[in-house]
Amino acid sequence: MLKNKHILVTGGAGFIGSNLVQELLAQGAHVRVMDNFATGRRENLTEFLSNPKFELFEGDIQVVEDCQKAVKGIDAISHQAALGSVPRSIAFPHNTHSTNATGFLNMLHAAKEEGIKRFVYASSSSVYGDLAISPKVEGVEGSPLSPYAVTKMLNEQYAGVYARLFSMETVGLRYFNVFGPKQDPNGVYAAAIPKFLDKLLKNEAVTINGDGSQTRDFTYVKNAVRANVLALTTDREFNGSAVYNVACGESFTLLEVVEALREGLVQRGIHSTAEVVHGPERPGDIMHSLAKIDRITSEIGYSPLYTFPEGIVEYVSNYPVDNH
Repeated sequence: MLKNKHILVTGGAGFIGSNLVQELLAQGAHVRVMDNFATGRRENLTEFLSNPKFELFEGDIQVVEDCQKAVKGIDAISHQAALGSVPRSIAFPHNTHSTNATGFLNMLHAAKEEGIKRFVYASSSSVYGDLAISPKVEGVEGSPLSPYAVTKMLNEQYAGVYARLFSMETVGLRYFNVFGPKQDPNGVYAAAIPKFLDKLLKNEAVTINGDGSQTRDFTYVKNAVRANVLALTTDREFNGSAVYNVACGESFTLLEVVEALREGLVQRGIHSTAEVVHGPERPGDIMHSLAKIDRITSEIGYSPLYTFPEGIVEYVSNYPVDNH
């Protein structure tokens, strides 16, 4: 269904974006990546540069003209471009808003002007905010706990408005703690799993904010890619907008995650002596996050390709250890 379709992936040099590009090309699609490389990495795209169906457009979603150029000749969009990280959004809310909210609106409007109907985009489990109910179900959200969460809620609202006003089909994917290859372990805003693994390999202290009992529905990146492909290709008549949880439907504590990574390294013959230390709780953090995935399963046929343990095994077994 994707063969010879022209798909735009914004943020395609990022972690989830580059994994998605790989799968779209494998299914025969023509893929144009739009990225400004603020957080995306050029090395994530190196393997695609010789593919005649791959095109790189260096542009910024905060620039209206760039968005207009990027959508020319495109059949559908997967909008992955964003400034991630709750702590970064608290420290730099204007940057987060400009990229995640204004940039999102720029892309959505450019798609509408070009007559592109299917607009798939990355939302986030952060939209559930302070909601105590677990598991999280679409349609029952709490109050946001960070500027990042506000921008993702705003994305969903804009997508809904454009779907109603202009007969677009907008599909928001609420990612739950995605991990996997091409995820950067470096930097102050690095995600937990690659950062933990990097520290274990270096035999350096693994810092967990809080007591480590907080739980997350960790989701291997190939599950997120699968959700995007289904959202781009489904024949379902959305009659407007839809939002879906993208997860596994199981949760694990951060302490369990560290031990799973440690065990994965043991299977490679690597025995880490790194200790776990505890730092202060982070403002804006959600204590427990677990998804209900019935809706995405029933409506577009999603089911996790990998459980969390299976994802950890594949991730650790292929993780490059030469530079540690």
